[in-house]
Amino acid sequence: MKAVELPKAYDPKDFEDRIYEDWMKNGMFKPVEGDASPFTVVMPPPNVTGILHMGHALNNSLQDILTRYYRMNGRPTLWVPGTDHAGIATQHVVERQLAKEGLRRQDIGREKFLERTWEVKDKHHATIKSQLEKIGCSCDWSHERFTMDEGLSKAVRESFVLLYERDLIYKGEYLVNYCPSCGTALADDEVEHHELVGTLWDIRYPYSEGEGYITVATTRPETMFGDVAVAVHPDDERYTSLVGKLLSLPLTDRKIPVIADSFVDMSFGTGIVKITPAHDPNDWQCGKRHGLDAINVLNPDGTLNENCPEKYRNLSVTDARKLVVEDLKALGVLVNEKVHIHEVGHCYRCHSVIEPYLSNQWFVRMEGMAKKALEAWEKDEIQFFPKHWENTYVHWLENIHDWCISRQLWWGHRIPVWVCQECGEVIVAKEDPTHCPKCNSTNIEQETDVLDTWFSSWLWPFSTLGWPDKSQDMEDYFPTSTLVTGYDIIFFWVSRMIMASLEFLGEVPFKDIYITGLVRDKQGRKMSKSLGNGLDPLEVVDRYGADAMKFTLSYMATQGQDILIDMESFKMGSRFANKIWNAARFLLMNLEGATLLDMASIELSTMDKWIYNQLNLAALKVKLSMENYKFNDGAQAVYDFFWNDFCDWYVESAKQGLYAEQQEKKDRVVTLLLDLLASSMRLMHPFVSFITEEIYQKLPNVSDPLILSAYPVYQEDRAYAEDALLVSRLQEAVTLLRSVRSELGIPVDKKIRFAIKTDKDFIASDFFVAEKDLIATFVGASDLIIDTDDSLDVTGAFPVAGTGYEGFVFVREAIDLEKEIARLEKDMQKNESSLEGVLKKLSNEKFLANAREEAVEKEQGKKAEFDEKIEKGSKHIELLKSFL
Repeated sequence: MKAVELPKAYDPKDFEDRIYEDWMKNGMFKPVEGDASPFTVVMPPPNVTGILHMGHALNNSLQDILTRYYRMNGRPTLWVPGTDHAGIATQHVVERQLAKEGLRRQDIGREKFLERTWEVKDKHHATIKSQLEKIGCSCDWSHERFTMDEGLSKAVRESFVLLYERDLIYKGEYLVNYCPSCGTALADDEVEHHELVGTLWDIRYPYSEGEGYITVATTRPETMFGDVAVAVHPDDERYTSLVGKLLSLPLTDRKIPVIADSFVDMSFGTGIVKITPAHDPNDWQCGKRHGLDAINVLNPDGTLNENCPEKYRNLSVTDARKLVVEDLKALGVLVNEKVHIHEVGHCYRCHSVIEPYLSNQWFVRMEGMAKKALEAWEKDEIQFFPKHWENTYVHWLENIHDWCISRQLWWGHRIPVWVCQECGEVIVAKEDPTHCPKCNSTNIEQETDVLDTWFSSWLWPFSTLGWPDKSQDMEDYFPTSTLVTGYDIIFFWVSRMIMASLEFLGEVPFKDIYITGLVRDKQGRKMSKSLGNGLDPLEVVDRYGADAMKFTLSYMATQGQDILIDMESFKMGSRFANKIWNAARFLLMNLEGATLLDMASIELSTMDKWIYNQLNLAALKVKLSMENYKFNDGAQAVYDFFWNDFCDWYVESAKQGLYAEQQEKKDRVVTLLLDLLASSMRLMHPFVSFITEEIYQKLPNVSDPLILSAYPVYQEDRAYAEDALLVSRLQEAVTLLRSVRSELGIPVDKKIRFAIKTDKDFIASDFFVAEKDLIATFVGASDLIIDTDDSLDVTGAFPVAGTGYEGFVFVREAIDLEKEIARLEKDMQKNESSLEGVLKKLSNEKFLANAREEAVEKEQGKKAEFDEKIEKGSKHIELLKSFL
């Protein structure tokens, strides 16, 4: 067998792109048929509005780990990629482009606008796909979908018609959340509520007859033109006599009644509120109870309309509010204004203030579907990881509102509803009708509104597999296995997918829901453009490689916690990849002249059994980590096995055989090392995919591509517990003796004499004797004595206690005692001086009173650290002096 040369330096740019192309060319990401149950995961589709961020990198890295793991475990594995058309967001991008040209979408018309939007979509889609490829996503690109492609558009129409036929979709005039900036209605869960400092105005509404007035408190005086009543609580004795009286509405010639309604908060303001049904949800309900009209005072662009006095028309809400306040003051009816902190709704997309707005919209009745989704959770048909996120799911479903699904946009799925212009017949159809089924007229017009983006996304787990057709993919891969997503869309998307699947297919779309943490900067801040603290995944890949990024993210992905990182964080993954490369390079360059033996013919030593036991345990740990979505545990398991067990202990122990003059010894060691190296690559592949594939393909003992190789599994016949215990005692002894060498400042390259005295019943005595040369090599001993019968004189040696044995370092032969004592005493003085400074700080009452709790804790930690150093140093000095 010839040696295999790997380049001296690890450089992921040399092979990552090439390997991905090979995987793609050879169809490695497609499901492989088999008898095992399939593993299916659908990628949360990124919006086609820009590039991927670190949150996407985390989400897709974890999905890739799962996909590769289950693929190697022999399950037919399908990871479905795709993108979302992102209605409002994408339309915004195009409208901003038009604005730079001095145009509005109305200036170019719907058809031209949609042409430009498709161009934007195609450009961003290409970028997103290349990013996903660059980070190594092993998704099946032949299954790629887009929420507005032909198949998904068919699914959207099918679902709309089915819901309409089941009386679960309706249209009506309702008060909705309206974004004047986006020019569209929004669902309740698309509104973000933020506390703002505003003003509360007290306004006098005079009695329409006689003297007197009542005082109304409001935060929105510009909406008073839509007032149709003033309400008091029926139990508020202050105002019982006023109920039924008429008031003159200031700045208008209208009269409005005083009504009694129990929704009024008697403790807020004056206990009297104006009722504006067209611009407040509570007022809307109150108006319906009392049969009051709803007067809308706003235009769709957020300006005041013709229902207001002429001087206020076409003014923005802000400008109108200023003018109304000025006029009320001039009229003498504005009697007070004070600072008021209250929550104000904002658009989740453009962050403009939301206006409650009366309009005709399409809605989905949600109560029945929410009940089914809750029952699925109660029956454990779905499971959240971490478990506490189920509270968000349950709370939203228990407080469900009907879903406003119409949007006043151009980009999206047109609502499949047509109205006959001759007879008024409403036509809801899966295919575009050519004529009215009632009067046969061809003069029919389609709704101009589009559907909410989430109306296509809620079908994603099954529309991507071919629904509503009875496709082979639906039969083979639905329901899917796992969903990996962020907590911010549990109600937007996760809950709705479950409801849609139960409604249309009668079963949940996935069993497990893993909720990732947020990727934040080192200060714990959310990454954003405004803070300038974001990380571009492609920059990370360019600097450190895709493996370093995926491994670092998985290593830090502790379930239920956010990830705090910066660019430097990825050095950790890069160091691990370098370790893998260097270890493989060392082994492969030492193959020259060796012959591979039949593994079955090799009798395993204790060290051999130990390493296979550790590999066995690592495979089990990864299995448990995948099943419980504890990615960091899996990453830690492969890291510990390869770096610590394999490289630091086993390879070092095998070097004697690797360099042996006897060919049989070398052949034996090479055979074992290659078998373990191949197994290590399989073990680590889900976490560091490119480097393991590159190395695996160089091994002389394998033929298949690593990506389709069998993953190591726990085997009872490889559970060598007794051998593992013996090696653990050896490792402990080596570690103890090395620590003494380090603490005494003995140079690593200086050979010194050691001894180990074992108790008569010490389990590893014979093993220590057998591996005496190995222990000596590990600790850098010029001579090592293993004393099993307590006959060795250890006078003047530095003792260290182990479990069932004592280790000894012959100090006088190793170091200049006087020089070492002087060094330790100097360190002691430094530590005592530092401790004095800390004690001074901790005795300062001003510091204790004003400092943050963390600052005080930090100083207390320093005190404990210096106390320990001083105590330990004193003992060392005392001991060394006893050797003089």
